[in-house]
Amino acid sequence: MTSAWPHREVKMDLADIQEQIKVRYGTIDRASGPLFLLSVLLEECGELATAVRRQEATATEEVVDVIFCALSIANLLEADVDRLLQEKYLQRAFDEVTQSWTDLSK
Repeated sequence: MTSAWPHREVKMDLADIQEQIKVRYGTIDRASGPLFLLSVLLEECGELATAVRRQEATATEEVVDVIFCALSIANLLEADVDRLLQEKYLQRAFDEVTQSWTDLSK
């Protein structure tokens, strides 16, 4: 296990962040496997839900934990999250993306 990386204020895009997570945590993520990482993601989603429901300041930290877990799983699946997010949510028309979000009108 490596020690903490030195703190540095460097702006990175999502692809860079995903790559750095792969470099730093890829070995242990592969050893843990996708089902274990999925269980951790679900646990973090539960913690986020609780923090949001209670309007706790820790909700922002829980968001980061959820994103981290999702990116770890994406790395195992070899998913290009940056490209896929752009294709699915930014390059399509707003109405096309949201047409199935029927509960918004309730």
